[in-house]
Amino acid sequence: MSKNAKVAAGGVAVGLVLLIWLPWWAVLLIVLGVPAAAYLTLDPAQRRRLRRVTRKEIGR
Repeated sequence: MSKNAKVAAGGVAVGLVLLIWLPWWAVLLIVLGVPAAAYLTLDPAQRRRLRRVTRKEIGR
């Protein structure tokens, strides 16, 4: 199993556990808020690099 697949499986497992313990709106806030907060902590050069890499992968 690749590293990305392990991360995805872990994310799904955490999401299901949160869905059981918390109301749906709190889970949605966490699921959307954590990646957004992580993106906002990047400096502008890192954001440009991330966007460039993402576009390359989409266009291949």
